[in-house]
Amino acid sequence: MKTQILTLKSYDDHKLWSKLKAGDERSFSLLFEKYYGDLIHYGNSFSPFAEKVQDCVQDVFADIWLYRESLQEPDLIKAYLLSSVRKRIARLYERDHIFKKISTTDSIEFLFDFSVEHELIDDEATAESVLYLNKLLNELPSRQKEALFLRYNQGLSVEQISEMLNVNYQSANNLLHRGLLKLRKEWKGSFPVLVLLSSGIL
Repeated sequence: MKTQILTLKSYDDHKLWSKLKAGDERSFSLLFEKYYGDLIHYGNSFSPFAEKVQDCVQDVFADIWLYRESLQEPDLIKAYLLSSVRKRIARLYERDHIFKKISTTDSIEFLFDFSVEHELIDDEATAESVLYLNKLLNELPSRQKEALFLRYNQGLSVEQISEMLNVNYQSANNLLHRGLLKLRKEWKGSFPVLVLLSSGIL
């Protein structure tokens, strides 16, 4: 499984995008396989309805294939896919009235639960510290938590995060800064917070 994931990561997104626009089904399938898990994981952050999230992700890819000839190539394809899933789920909420009716993605509550890989835990004291970090992360405001997830888990830039959250660059930067400031203030563990955020959060 890990070998398959590493193999998928070796494919260049822009080459896959270019080929799928030309009608190459294998390139389309590879892009789907490469990001399907990440998109499902991200989609589940907004909805407890797993089957609906799967439908949303599949609909995003169905539209990409259907309208491939007219699509522009995004600067970062991963960010484009994440944003597309986010918007699709917002429309799902509005259509099905799962929560209150909303017209933008701004009102979506980020429900993701951070967890830290066990490989980073080498003793009981560290384990307790990591559990405490997990608690701090989950207590952050929704937008701060999502911004941290997009920055350190998905590798998006501040500019890309601002576009996804529909805020200006400074507001996105403030979300990240305030989240990290809160974590650093409370964090007493042996691992630096940024190390855990960058490599330890699933």
